[in-house]
Amino acid sequence: MSPGTGAVLRLLAASVDAKAVAEIGTGCGVSGIHLLHGMRPDGVLTTVDPEPDHQQYARQAFRDAGFAANRARFIPGHALDVLPRLADAGYDLVFCDGDRLEYQDYLAESLRLLRPGGLVAFEGVFANGRTVDSGPQPTEVLRLRELVRTVRDSQELVSSLLPVGDGLLCAVKR
Repeated sequence: MSPGTGAVLRLLAASVDAKAVAEIGTGCGVSGIHLLHGMRPDGVLTTVDPEPDHQQYARQAFRDAGFAANRARFIPGHALDVLPRLADAGYDLVFCDGDRLEYQDYLAESLRLLRPGGLVAFEGVFANGRTVDSGPQPTEVLRLRELVRTVRDSQELVSSLLPVGDGLLCAVKR
C-alpha cells in the first residue's frame, strides 16, 4: 500500500467518524494501522483474511503501533463465507483489498453491512494501469471494469475513483 493510499484511508475513516470498520484482506496489517489511526479511539476494526499467518503478522504490527488488543477483531476465513455473518448496517466503513475477482460480491455484502452514510473503498482498481488499456484483458481487469461501472451507475451510491496508489474506488451509501 502506498503512503498516499494509507493517508486517504485515515482520512476516510475520520470523515465518517468510524467506530466499526470491516476490512477484507488483512495482509500484514499496513492498511489496518492506517484505518485504526483514522477511527474513533473506541473504534474496532474487524479484519478478515484466509491466511492465519497474515493475521498473526498484523496482530503484532497493531501491537507495535501501540493499539490495544481490543481495537481489532481477527476473523480467519474466506471473505464470502465470513461477511454474511456480520451485522446488517453495523459498519461505518468497509475496506476491500482481497481477491479482485470477488470485488463485485464484496460490493453486495458491503451495501448490506454499511449504515446509511457509510463508505466502501476498493484498493487496486487500476490493476497496474491495465483497467484503462484498450487491448484484450484478463478476467480480473474485466471484473474491475464491471465493478467501476456498477458503482458509478448505482443510485444507492455517491462515488469517486481516486488516483492514489493503484487506484482507490470510494463510494458513500445514501
